[in-house]
Amino acid sequence: MPSNNTSPAQTDIRPNFWQKYPLDMLTTAEWEALCDGCGACCLVKLQDEDTDEVEYTDVACRLLDCETGSCSRYAERRAYVPDCISLTVEILADLPWLPATCAYKRLYRGQDLPDWHLLITKDKAKTKQLMYQNNVSVAGRCVSETKISEIDQEERVIYWIEQ
Repeated sequence: MPSNNTSPAQTDIRPNFWQKYPLDMLTTAEWEALCDGCGACCLVKLQDEDTDEVEYTDVACRLLDCETGSCSRYAERRAYVPDCISLTVEILADLPWLPATCAYKRLYRGQDLPDWHLLITKDKAKTKQLMYQNNVSVAGRCVSETKISEIDQEERVIYWIEQ
């Protein structure tokens, strides 16, 4: 998820690109602009070995700023967290745990962007407020993995992220 400090150059983003082009035809800037910055993909997820069911916890990757919901080292995150997933069109089908609100997942499924998405509102403050009201953002709702043992993570399952 992009840091709040980085934003794609507007010249690299075509108007209403998400409505006009398939995901595999987007520029890097357009692809990055789809991320709403919810932080859900940065939460520790637990997968049942028997059913493959995935549950979210409120435990966040050590690079996630739990107050803002932004990655503190987005550009170089893989150097710090080698197993951090770089989301691509090719792997979307293999990530059923992405939240139902995720722009990548929604567009992949032929759905529209949610009304609160920054590409729709064009207002960061309004988008952040609406995301929080709709239980989308993890900002202020998570704790760093550096503060929770692996054993205790199993006790921190949350149910407010819809898959």
